[in-house]
Amino acid sequence: MHMFTVLEQIDFRGKTVRAICTNEGSGMGRSESDLKKLCSGAKFKKGLAIQGSSVLSCDESLKKWNKSTK
Repeated sequence: MHMFTVLEQIDFRGKTVRAICTNEGSGMGRSESDLKKLCSGAKFKKGLAIQGSSVLSCDESLKKWNKSTK
């Protein structure tokens, strides 16, 4: 909820959002739809879900995702 409060105060017009979310099996869940509601005016690109237990070894996945969403 704290992040919702912070995001509601930012002007996202003309900005691009690329969400990265950690999880333990739920993937992106409702994160992208929630962000679209909160970040009014933003353009959205495909997010990346990273399983929390693999965060320390996700470098290659992150690099691949970063290149694909530019």
